[in-house]
Amino acid sequence: MRPDGVAGGGEPTGTRRRIRALAAGATAAFCVVLVVVLGIRYPPAGDGVSTDRLGPETAESITGYLDRARDSLTGPDDGARWALVSFTEYLPATALAGRLSAVRVNQALYQVPLPRVATPLVAVQVPDSPAALARSGDDAAWLLADRRRFAAGGSRGAQILDTSIARLRAGCACAPGVLVRAPLPALRELAIRPGIRAVQALPADAVAETFALAPLLPDSADPVMPPPDDGPVPPG
Repeated sequence: MRPDGVAGGGEPTGTRRRIRALAAGATAAFCVVLVVVLGIRYPPAGDGVSTDRLGPETAESITGYLDRARDSLTGPDDGARWALVSFTEYLPATALAGRLSAVRVNQALYQVPLPRVATPLVAVQVPDSPAALARSGDDAAWLLADRRRFAAGGSRGAQILDTSIARLRAGCACAPGVLVRAPLPALRELAIRPGIRAVQALPADAVAETFALAPLLPDSADPVMPPPDDGPVPPG
């Protein structure tokens, strides 16, 4: 050690401490600035939660829903909208293309109607093909069969799935509606076709797969309530 307190060949100890402190402070400040810049340039993604919904609300009157659906088709724009089409009766998969000609169907909806039995709603993604739409009932059966693997054997839930699968594979009239994407003029024209009970459109900025979906069932009670589930499950 030299008499002046400086280590041989180096800078004064106090000076090194000050340099290290300044460097640490500069690094911390840079990190804060970097986080702020990244937060502005790449804002965090949303949590995917949306309040958009297609279909009647619980305890809503059917007349009230039909009025609300009709109001959703008003407007001057002609951009494509997501819309729920509800039928006056359950349809087989083979009848969908004819009922919905010139409108792009994105999902075919299936729910096997059983008296006083709550059956599952199944949404089948459909390519832009009449053949794919015609086989969507069988695709719905496969989706339920996959769910059936997790149902306890002999349970009511398993029985409901077994019957639903069998009826879908037999080509039952089990489609209460579809999800389509089309401009408002096409949706308004669709809404007045025979066999169409309601067409409800979402706002133009609605994003796919971020909204709830539940069609107005042909046999739904008025006001709309969850179906009873106290009846016997018939065989497939």
